[in-house]
Amino acid sequence: MKLGIVSAIFDQSNFEEMIDIVAENGLDCVEVACWPVEKATRRYAGVSHIDVTNLNEQTAQKITDYAASKNVEISALAYYPNPLDEDLQKRQAAIDHLYRLIDAADLMGIHLVTTFIGRMQTKSLSENLTEMVRVWKPILKYAEEKNVRIAIENCPMLFTEDEWPGGQNLMTTPAIWREVFKRLDSPMLGLNYDPSHFVWQQIDYIAPLYEFKDKLFHVHYKDIKLYAEKLKDVGVMATPLNYMSPKLPGLGDVNWASYVSALTDIGFDGYSCIEIEDKAFEKNYEDVKKSVTLSTKYLRNFVL
Repeated sequence: MKLGIVSAIFDQSNFEEMIDIVAENGLDCVEVACWPVEKATRRYAGVSHIDVTNLNEQTAQKITDYAASKNVEISALAYYPNPLDEDLQKRQAAIDHLYRLIDAADLMGIHLVTTFIGRMQTKSLSENLTEMVRVWKPILKYAEEKNVRIAIENCPMLFTEDEWPGGQNLMTTPAIWREVFKRLDSPMLGLNYDPSHFVWQQIDYIAPLYEFKDKLFHVHYKDIKLYAEKLKDVGVMATPLNYMSPKLPGLGDVNWASYVSALTDIGFDGYSCIEIEDKAFEKNYEDVKKSVTLSTKYLRNFVL
């Protein structure tokens, strides 16, 4: 199993500087943020370490050669928008950029894109499933032609009132995964598995690893801390940031020994990346870099 990091945390570094930091920490790989080159619309979005819009064969070779020179592999090209946005102009922009990522992954020989499946946040689950099929079948057909896999992260994208009531990503529970994989029966569609999102939903984050082992294309290490006293006060119907917060691995409620043990049980030997979204380590950019070192040192107890 290869241990890496999600590059979105390095928003003040260009591609080469980001790769240098990854290499200095002894990490094996990096999931590279590839948002459109524009102003970020939310925290951790808008980071573009590879501009896929203007990518050509020469630039792609230069990028992969630099990473290889530092013994760092690119695990996936990452872009997490809402491809089912109810604003059709925003939806189309997201879909168009996803196609660019698929082309770039093919050009670079990476063959994996990490993203969200999206959600119409004011519509029902059944309405979303129907619309999902209409939107995603052409995308997956194109991905199949390019031999590029799509790994969907299980983040509900429901944290504040901005995403209320349904969130902006459909792939949130094992029950929904079963339905999605039934309706979108493609070998190119799988999971970017993050246990932290199950913690605050009060879902078992170990058992699904066994059931969906053949759909695990990529794995995240992000932690979540639940604040029991806050939860007692606001209840589960509150927006989640009222009772939880993302933390560095080891500082939240995920049992990482059990998690990695399950990954070894199922024989997962792919890419696994640390995702850092801990505000306690964002006082300055040096603090961000320290958080990478701390997270790496902790997870090397489990992932060698």
